Amino acid sequence: MAPDHQWQEHLQGAQVAGDQLAEEALDRLGKASFARNEVLDVDLIDVEVTSAGIRPIRLRERIRAAGPTNRLDHGKQAVGSQ
Repeated sequence: MAPDHQWQEHLQGAQVAGDQLAEEALDRLGKASFARNEVLDVDLIDVEVTSAGIRPIRLRERIRAAGPTNRLDHGKQAVGSQ
């Protein structure tokens, strides 16, 4: 979910919640989108904001953000390499 409340495919455009109230607001938005069948699933994930951008803390979420791991010529990691 981006700051403009539009869904994104890429993590770098995501809204980062800075406190529990912001987390709860994002969770409500996600659940409402799920109820309207706009998304398949919604989970808040722990991230850190670095000079390079938003980075998931857990390895599982880093892999999911990068795309499929079986081949580098499709998925999110292929964008920009073409």
